[in-house]
Amino acid sequence: MAKATTGYLAWLKDLEEMSGISINFPVIADLDMKVSRLYGMIHPAASETAAVRAVFIIDPNGILRGMLYYPLTTGRNIDEILRFIRALQFTDRTGLNTPADWQPGDPAIVKPPATLDEAKADEARKAEYTEYKRWYLRLKKAE
Repeated sequence: MAKATTGYLAWLKDLEEMSGISINFPVIADLDMKVSRLYGMIHPAASETAAVRAVFIIDPNGILRGMLYYPLTTGRNIDEILRFIRALQFTDRTGLNTPADWQPGDPAIVKPPATLDEAKADEARKAEYTEYKRWYLRLKKAE
């Protein structure tokens, strides 16, 4: 783990004591604010020195898949962050898209046909879908 400041050490210790979970990823202190400025995490209207609450979702290949920004005054929605990660994992595994508020086990969106011929052929397969709203909005269950 990267060297942490005393404040971060106390924070990590508190997290472990309160949750029973040990943080096994690096926690860095951005004392000179270089990282915060580079990633647009300083909101001048709120503070010149405090970063906004930001969440960067980076996949195992190092690809940034999502960013969530919250003002300093607003806590993050951990349930939504976990839903977001589960939706990305589901999409990667199944090739289906997830609608708003999707939860594991919910129907997902089938990618629309790329050609008119595919759209016409798909009409005959309506029974395969959990819900067929339009040729471009078809839902089905996937495990």
